[in-house]
Amino acid sequence: MLVKHILRDKGRDVVTIAGDATLSEAALLLARKRIGAVVVRDRDGSVAGILSERDVVRAVAEASVHALAQPVSRHMTRNVITCTETDSVDDLMELMTRKRFRHVPVLDDEKLSGIISIGDVVKTRIAETVREAETLRGYIAAG
Repeated sequence: MLVKHILRDKGRDVVTIAGDATLSEAALLLARKRIGAVVVRDRDGSVAGILSERDVVRAVAEASVHALAQPVSRHMTRNVITCTETDSVDDLMELMTRKRFRHVPVLDDEKLSGIISIGDVVKTRIAETVREAETLRGYIAAG
C-alpha cells in the first residue's frame, strides 16, 4: 500500500502555522484541532519546519511559561523528513520507528499535499492484516 492510499481515505487537509506565531498560539491550535503536530510554513508557503506536542512540552520544561511567548520557529524541527505519495506505507512505518517521530508531511512536486501520522500508518496496517486474514479464511473454506 502507498501513502496516497492513506491520503485518499483520510483526506489531504494539513494544519499549518507561521513561524512567527507564538508557542501559545501553536499549543491552542494543536488542542483545538486535536492533533499532535502542525506544519510550519515560511512566508512563501514552503515547509519551514514541524512543531509537535513534544516540542511544546520541551520548550515549557526549559523556559517555563516564558516559552509560550516565544516564536514557533525557535522550537520547531527545521530539518523535516518528508515522504511522497508514492512511498510505501511499510517503508514509512520503518522510517518513523527508526527515527522516532510520529508525523511526516507529504510532498508532491515540492508542494505540501498531506500529513501522515503513526496512527494513520498503524490503522492502515491493521486493516491490511484483517483483509489478508479474511482472504485466507475464504480460501481455506473454499478448499
